[in-house]
Amino acid sequence: MTGYVPPMTRLEIVHADASMVAVNKPSGLLSVPGRGEDKADCALSRVQGEFPDALTVHRLDMATSGLLLFARSKAAQRALSSLFARGEVNKRYIAEVWGVPVPAAGEISLPLITDWPRRPLQKVDWEIGKPSVTRYETLAATGRTARIALTPLTGRSHQLRVHLAEIHNPILGDEFYAHADALAAAPRLALHAASLGFVHPETGVPVRLESPVPF
Repeated sequence: MTGYVPPMTRLEIVHADASMVAVNKPSGLLSVPGRGEDKADCALSRVQGEFPDALTVHRLDMATSGLLLFARSKAAQRALSSLFARGEVNKRYIAEVWGVPVPAAGEISLPLITDWPRRPLQKVDWEIGKPSVTRYETLAATGRTARIALTPLTGRSHQLRVHLAEIHNPILGDEFYAHADALAAAPRLALHAASLGFVHPETGVPVRLESPVPF
């Protein structure tokens, strides 16, 4: 990654309690520090400016916007990370894609692995790829593009981006996987983490976090 220029808008706190902090990460901001001092500005460092005890639980791609969750203790980090690992966090993304998926709703199951010569890109590999599953639903279609809801059942790197590109509906503005027309159709990656649902590891109360789609 070169020319990192993160947005300077204030990081919106969506939820905060004694165990966790959830923020609305803007597109263009790293979730955690990258390599080099020029990539130290990230969601984690900004959250720690207000909550010094914040710890990473999961990540979003730099280009993806939306809900990002941090723990506020080692115990909370272990508990929340375990929820993600066991698939007990209901994640919903919204994307704008090229074309209209056929069928309009369904499930994409493709094994993914890092494309080492071109990392951080990922690719489908039927021999040694790791299983990855995404459910999708078309919400609206307008001409050459569609708005879809995505529920990843696994958490592979670039999973949603690769899955949609593989079914010939790449996400608009995706510099890694979109063809030229789809890349030019949006000023940013049109992918947003819109909601997170899980049981609070401390209180046992269901938590539902929402973030409005910015595109």
